[in-house]
Amino acid sequence: MDPATLNMVYLVILMIFLGIELITHVPSVLHTPLMSGANAIHGVVIIGSIIVMGEATDMFSMILGFLAVILGTLNVVGGFVVTNRMLEMFKKRQ
Repeated sequence: MDPATLNMVYLVILMIFLGIELITHVPSVLHTPLMSGANAIHGVVIIGSIIVMGEATDMFSMILGFLAVILGTLNVVGGFVVTNRMLEMFKKRQ
């Protein structure tokens, strides 16, 4: 494995542990804004997958980019739907 790939693997492992630590130490009151922010940040994945599709040189890259766009969009939309439902619980009933 070349050093650049190894550094990326280390970075992904570090981000996994950092994410677990952050999520476990966030109070439950702040989970809704955290989810909303994570959904907005996930839009970067969609943009990256669109770039991959635009620069695809073979069919495999095109299909992989297309799947990333579809799954990323489903994740963002589903996340915002769940966040909206969570925020509805905090509204006062009339």
